[in-house]
Amino acid sequence: MNPIERALQAHQAGHACSQAVLEAFAPEYGLELETAQRLAAGFAGGMRQGGICGAASGAFLVLGLALAGPDCVTKEGRNRLAEVTGEFTRRFRERVGALDCPDILGCDVRTPAGLEQARAQDLFATRCAPAVRIAAELLVDLLPPRATVPA
Repeated sequence: MNPIERALQAHQAGHACSQAVLEAFAPEYGLELETAQRLAAGFAGGMRQGGICGAASGAFLVLGLALAGPDCVTKEGRNRLAEVTGEFTRRFRERVGALDCPDILGCDVRTPAGLEQARAQDLFATRCAPAVRIAAELLVDLLPPRATVPA
């Protein structure tokens, strides 16, 4: 199964968007599945603040794993990561339409009314699942090829 399929399967199983994206790529970067799930849990629902989409946040974590080396503690060491993160963000906005959860969903799930609207309109399946797919597709496109470690 490729990372895109793994991300969608995890999301469909109830994992948060951030978890689904990070755990789909974790094996390729030597990160244990449970650790990936725990790291990404706090990014769900736009960090529960209506902020950046969890799928995008999970992708940013993957980009850090893939592109940040020992020199990432310096500005120069983060330049390549910043470049690719910027390109990811541009493409994600272009394909999804927004970067923040409320703009993607068309409602604010932090409120009871917004959460009810999202559930009634099945927005987690119709808007979040495509965002997970797009985040994973963009990572496949932007990341350098790696030998996949069996999951």
